[in-house]
Order: sequence, then structure tokens, then C-alpha cells
Amino acid sequence: MRLLITGGVGFIGSNYINWHLQQYPGDEIICLDKLTYAANMAALADVVKLNNFTFIQGDICDEQFVESCFAQYKFDAVINFAAESHVDTSIKSPSIFIKTNVEGTGVLLDACVKFAVERFHQISTDEVYGSLPDDGKSYFYETTPYQPHSPYSASKASSDMLVKAYIDTYHFPANVTNTSNNYGPYQFPEKLIPLIINNALHGKKLPVYGDGLNIRDWLYVDDHAKGIDMVQEHGKLGESYNIGGHNERKNIDVVKAICTLLEELAPNKPNGVTRYEDLITYVTDRPGHDLRYAIDASKIQKDLGWVPEESFETGLRKTVEWYLNNLEWCRRVQDGSYQRER
Repeated sequence: MRLLITGGVGFIGSNYINWHLQQYPGDEIICLDKLTYAANMAALADVVKLNNFTFIQGDICDEQFVESCFAQYKFDAVINFAAESHVDTSIKSPSIFIKTNVEGTGVLLDACVKFAVERFHQISTDEVYGSLPDDGKSYFYETTPYQPHSPYSASKASSDMLVKAYIDTYHFPANVTNTSNNYGPYQFPEKLIPLIINNALHGKKLPVYGDGLNIRDWLYVDDHAKGIDMVQEHGKLGESYNIGGHNERKNIDVVKAICTLLEELAPNKPNGVTRYEDLITYVTDRPGHDLRYAIDASKIQKDLGWVPEESFETGLRKTVEWYLNNLEWCRRVQDGSYQRER
């Protein structure tokens, strides 16, 4: 099989490529990525030398360029990871998110229709569903109406709806999967877990929005890769599937759990730091900050047999250990040298 992976140098996309080529060494992957600030080729260091992996730098919004790629490679399937994804940035610069997430998805869909691609897979987020009350009983289902609250989630909701419209209008062979908060190796340190790890190791403040009581469902990135694969291999075309971690945690509890692990795994603290938790600092809350995300993933479990293998505790330990073992990668990200090494 020849797969096009868009956004494959980003956090989730790169982890998926590494996982996929380990599981299916006979497949061919073409990775298309614009190489924005959050893309780091170091995440693909183990696969760039493989004969069945090709990297192409380009923009999914460039219709002529995208069509040339489809004409040259004749893809069997497309998995679209390409997206701007940082909520804070979307609040400051929403137009970038509209262009990449909505227009870019439209360009890909048109190319897939034109070149008769056998399967398209849209990678989306639980944020499109909006917010849930902190009642421990309500969940996001595949049938939950979309109610996005940030420019980022609105752009992802729009791109999902485009995919669903193509399914209905053109009988287009596609799936949409909505995932909860991913974490693991190679995540850009603007996101909560790597931000807290890196700040703590440098004795910097650990910022927590508002009262820290916002709740997220956490999914280890390799478990997400396995879920994507199950949908690719066995999912019913036209269906949406939620891929959730079954690991709801308050943000403040996530930060404290990281601090506890660092006390064990990195006891030699920066100068002036007695306890990592002492660095926790509450900051002004994000505008439109959703209270709680919680996915019901019973459909993918019942229909395809997927369940996450990592608990939050085991996944978080693996993640903290990875960052501690890859401090040079973190340094290159922080000083920007990773961009000059492309």
C-alpha cells in the first residue's frame, strides 16, 4: 500500500509514521509537510533512510502542487494529520487556522476525488464537540452535535464537516476520527505536558490556567496510532470513530503528577528549587476555555476491538523518561536550532 501522510513531521503524524513502518515494513509512505515551527525532522530520524519512505516539503493549500503529488505517486490512501493545533495561537491568529485546517482539507478532498483515492482518513479532535459539565456522567459520542468554542476547534469542525459532506455528496470513501489530548515523545513544548517538564527542569514557572480545574482525557500517542490503524484496516467507510484514552485528569493534577515523577527521576534540581511543585504558578485563564472533555470510545471498542494499552500513569512515566533522555532535542527546540538543521 502507498500512503500519503500529510502533516507527518508533526507530533502525532511522526509518531504514527514511526509506528506504522515498524508494523508494516512492506508499505510505502510519502510524507507531505510544510515544515512550520512545530515540525521537527528529528522525529523521523529512524525512517528517513528507508527506501519505502519519502519526504516532500509542501503546503496542502497549494492546489497545483498537491495535484502534482497525487498524479506522480497515485496514492492508495491518505491520512490527513496536517493542521494548526495550538489553541492560544488560534485566538491570536485565527486566519492561519482557517486557511490550513479548512482550505487545506478541501484541496486534499478535491485531489482524492479527482485521482480516485481508495480511502481518506481525517484526524480530528474532541474539541469540536465543545465543553462538558464536571459531572462525571456526560461524554462525547460520535452523535454529539459539534459546538466548538475556539478558532482552532471551529476550523477543525469545519474541516470535519467538509469530509462528511463529500461522503454524502460524492459517496466519498472516508472516515473521521476524533481523539482526546495526545501526549508522548516529540511533542512540541507549547503543549501542557512537555511545557511543564521543560520548565521544571530549567527552574522556570509552571503556568496553570485559571484554577487548574479544567479536565482533559489523555491518550498516549502510540495508542492513538493503533486506533488509527484499526480504522484504516477495518473501519466502515463513512463512519466516525472517537478514540479516547479513558484517562480524565484535572490540569492541576497532571502538573502535580509530572512534578512527582521529576522528584523521583530528576532529583538534582536547578539552583534555588527545593520542590518542583513550588514552581506552579496560576495565570489568567484562556478566553473561552472549555471546562471538560471526555470521550466515549465504546463504538471503536465494540466494532473494531480497540482499547488503549497505556494507563495515564504508565504513559506519563514513559513520556517524562523520554524527555529526560532527550535533553539535547529539547535544547534544540528551545533555542530554535532545530529549524536551521532542516
